[in-house]
Amino acid sequence: MNLSTPNKHTPYFKKEKIVTNIFECEPKEVQSWLEQRSVILIDVREESELISGRVSGAINLPLSRFDPDKLPVHTGKRVAFLCAHGIRSRQVTEYVVLNGLLDNAFNVTGGVSAWLQDGLPLEKP
Repeated sequence: MNLSTPNKHTPYFKKEKIVTNIFECEPKEVQSWLEQRSVILIDVREESELISGRVSGAINLPLSRFDPDKLPVHTGKRVAFLCAHGIRSRQVTEYVVLNGLLDNAFNVTGGVSAWLQDGLPLEKP
């Protein structure tokens, strides 16, 4: 696996490769998928960021320790990635699409910030 220049938030990503055709989804759409149990939501925020709250049912896989081998594959479900503002989660989504790891990967547009703006609930620790 190619590693980028060391950065605490992007250990596995090369900036020169940009994917423009990744799937984006709105927080309300993800909430609906969660209710239907048709999505696996992966929160790539660092553990220290979870103090502000987390989406119920989300799996925390911090970007600083991102391991592609821990991705859920062959589940028949969508996999959506979430972070604070949708930037780091987009990097992960681009990475998994670019490397053919998942064909049903989505970035949650705007991240937790947009989730809250849409009035959706977060669990407090």
